[in-house]
Amino acid sequence: MIEDLKQLRGKIDAIDDELLKLINMRAQLAQKVGQQKSGVAYRPERESQIFNRLRQHNHGPLSQIQIRRLFTEIISACRALEDPFTVAYLGPEGTFSEEAVTKRFGKSVNALPSSSIDEVFRKVESDAANFGVVPVENSTEGAVGRTMDLLLQTPLLICGELELAIHQCLMAKQSDLSKIRKIYSHPQSFAQCRSWLIENLYNLQEIECIDAASNADAARLAANDEHAAAIAGKQAAEVFDLVLCACNIEDNPNNTTRFLIIGSQAIAPSGRDKTSLVMATSNRPGAVHELLAPLAHHQVSMTRLESRPSRANLWDYVFFVDIEGHQQDINVAKALQALRHNATFFKILGSYPVA
Repeated sequence: MIEDLKQLRGKIDAIDDELLKLINMRAQLAQKVGQQKSGVAYRPERESQIFNRLRQHNHGPLSQIQIRRLFTEIISACRALEDPFTVAYLGPEGTFSEEAVTKRFGKSVNALPSSSIDEVFRKVESDAANFGVVPVENSTEGAVGRTMDLLLQTPLLICGELELAIHQCLMAKQSDLSKIRKIYSHPQSFAQCRSWLIENLYNLQEIECIDAASNADAARLAANDEHAAAIAGKQAAEVFDLVLCACNIEDNPNNTTRFLIIGSQAIAPSGRDKTSLVMATSNRPGAVHELLAPLAHHQVSMTRLESRPSRANLWDYVFFVDIEGHQQDINVAKALQALRHNATFFKILGSYPVA
């Protein structure tokens, strides 16, 4: 016999009551954990293990993404009871960096906007923030050079990573595109939407493209000009009360930015980790091949290799490398020891759970 609506709602209410009790029990246990350990409550390796377990045990109908979002907020609220902490990001409010902070830490964290990537690093280095979230590479436009240069100089470590799907929107005070005479955005966002802009705006009227420090700053500028628009994320339209004229205008529908979490704490193995390092070698034939040979010898997979000017001498380069595994893994430790011996400069940037 089909249950009537009243009975179904009664069952839902009973489950909600039980969920409420269990969530508060979890919060009480989190408080006890916080009392027994020192330092900041964020343990990315532990959270990675929690999400991996939930993924294995989830059989629907909620998707893996929905379960992760739900438990991110539960963990965020419980963690705030243990030890509230601050995360610096490239601001102002409404940037993709702020969205990355929320995706990783939930809404119960104290998010601290910063005017530049340099300032994010400074705030964490000076203990004004416990962690920072910075963009390091985009699937369309490649590496974020400033982040990589600062990683080379800083005493901070990489504590984690996350990937964020980037969906760009055109926004303005009104929806009539024929009135638009200028567009504000970050240079990377202009590059990510080049084809759409040519097809939908540049061919229709003369448009001035003006670089902004961030997409959110672009939205702020557009909010003060009837004839201006901005390219930014949906969040920025809400913050600055702008009309969404067009959504998902990025040329690559799989446009994704990888963010790093930076802090001062070393991260223990989670079981599925990545190690980032930066190295240099002498400028001679075969030097790079010899430098990287220990990875193959010790069966360690390299997932990323990127060169950057060292800024020490003209035409000197350093190599940023990501490898699979934690620096405490036996084969990884042996490979790192050999790499250190081969390199003229060697620095481990951190080991952390894979996104």
